[in-house]
Amino acid sequence: MASRPLNSTKHPHDAEIGAIHKSWDGRVRFALVYPNRYHVGMSNLGFQSVYRLLNDYEHVVCERAFLPEPSRKQPPIIKTLESGKRLLDTDVIAFSLSFENDYPHILSILDNIGLPLRADQRGDRHPLLIAGGVASILNPEPIAAFFDCFLIGEAEAILPRFLDVFDPANKRRAMLKKIAGEVPGAYVPAFYGVDYQRDGTIAAFNPLEAVPTSVNRVYLKDLADTASCSAILTPDTAFDRTHLIEVARGCPHGCRFCAAGFVYRPPRFRPISALAENIDQGISQSNRIGLVGAAVSDLPGLADLCGQYLDKDIRISFSSLRADGLSPELLSILKHSNVKTATIAPDAGSERMRKVINKGITEDAILAAADALVANGIPNLKLYFMIGLPTETTADVEAIIRLSKQIKHRFLKASRSQKRIGEITISLNCFVPKPVTPFQWVAMAETGALKRKIKKIKTELKKIPNLRVHSDIPRWAYIQALFSRGDRKVAEILSLAHTYKGNWARTLKAVSVNPDFYVLRERDLNERLPWDFIDQGIKKSYLQQEFLRAISARPSPACRVETCNICGICNQES
Repeated sequence: MASRPLNSTKHPHDAEIGAIHKSWDGRVRFALVYPNRYHVGMSNLGFQSVYRLLNDYEHVVCERAFLPEPSRKQPPIIKTLESGKRLLDTDVIAFSLSFENDYPHILSILDNIGLPLRADQRGDRHPLLIAGGVASILNPEPIAAFFDCFLIGEAEAILPRFLDVFDPANKRRAMLKKIAGEVPGAYVPAFYGVDYQRDGTIAAFNPLEAVPTSVNRVYLKDLADTASCSAILTPDTAFDRTHLIEVARGCPHGCRFCAAGFVYRPPRFRPISALAENIDQGISQSNRIGLVGAAVSDLPGLADLCGQYLDKDIRISFSSLRADGLSPELLSILKHSNVKTATIAPDAGSERMRKVINKGITEDAILAAADALVANGIPNLKLYFMIGLPTETTADVEAIIRLSKQIKHRFLKASRSQKRIGEITISLNCFVPKPVTPFQWVAMAETGALKRKIKKIKTELKKIPNLRVHSDIPRWAYIQALFSRGDRKVAEILSLAHTYKGNWARTLKAVSVNPDFYVLRERDLNERLPWDFIDQGIKKSYLQQEFLRAISARPSPACRVETCNICGICNQES
């Protein structure tokens, strides 16, 4: 089903791609907020999709808001982009949360617009503050004190019922009680209490009102009748006027570090006919099409779909292609689209470590992919690796160096035949244990150890020409882990960091809550975790089994959707 284009735009870089203008009179008024800058938010297809979905309802008007650009002056009061309305004049302020490191921006935005930071300090005159997005689906507890409601699930499946139930004329508490009781996937933190044991772990999580004892993650079981595409094109993003189209949700490969691969189970693909319709709509606005998904190369019929556009002046790019999924047809499409940079994600340097994380890609496949990409005229490569993975040894870190050198050697040999030498960029990312993965129990590596590993790799590779190394900042990875794995007590840390204007060194010294308890502590497999009250549909026993297989470096097969009951998700009632 094709989605209609929108144009409620006021930002100078928003492209004119349609015509929808709504007055606010008599409609439910939403401010959709991305807790980062405009160019970051407008690069996010999930944010754009929710913006489109809300505006597709005749009784709803949704406008966007973003973190102001940095300035030495006092930042202006944040208003909606389309009509310049105050966020306090809306009925609902909805945050789209993709990354935990954006959490400090939430408090900055609330402070900026004059909304009390804590939910229990707000009254009937204030708009409802809600949140959705993958970060809140995984674990909303560290920011539970600040939000009235979380929508745990996929927007297409949860928004219709929320909009049926929500009435801005109702009193706040009564409205939240109705939402918590009648909207599947709605989580209202005020209606739940947490009890702690003496060692700081969670003893119990109980309803304080007549609301469900657990919250079910709501998802769209069939993507055939929906489209998730760019609502607005703009050059001021990472995708530069590219019309983005989501081809699938979830991923069948089960990489054990990847939260999206588990929380978006089961993996679902859109039909080729629907995607062709989306592409036809997109090329009426731009000659650049970006196909988005966790594993785009797994889409059945992908080569045939793209092959329909080889004789047109269309550039098609992919958000992700596995090294073992680069068929000759896909390579031809990349070449035809004049792609200059391709990404390979070995994630680990050694074969042993790739078994630990269940990557399912061999070294031979990685090297063959590098050869094939360069041979097909793609001069630049990006390589993604993680450091600090569970069971990682010095030999595994050295394997990243060795594999990078091997790829450079093959890259150079293939480039000479093309008479053009490009560049290899290596990205080193600190592993952060995520909820709802087999690694949710492991301790994160200490910051000092991560720094030493990064230094070792950079020192070994810095003298190699045409090869650059970028890396995470370990202290920010530590903060991400704190927000990713924390419970409600982490709100105290976040509040203090806001008071100290983002001075994290001062915050972590002054706060009474020990952040290492959440970041550096290995959990017992039987511990009650802060996010366990969310029923993701995946059996905890399955995640435990996958954790034990990881420690033994034993891989597991890819998802066989609807033909097994190993993880439990496909055995749920429709």
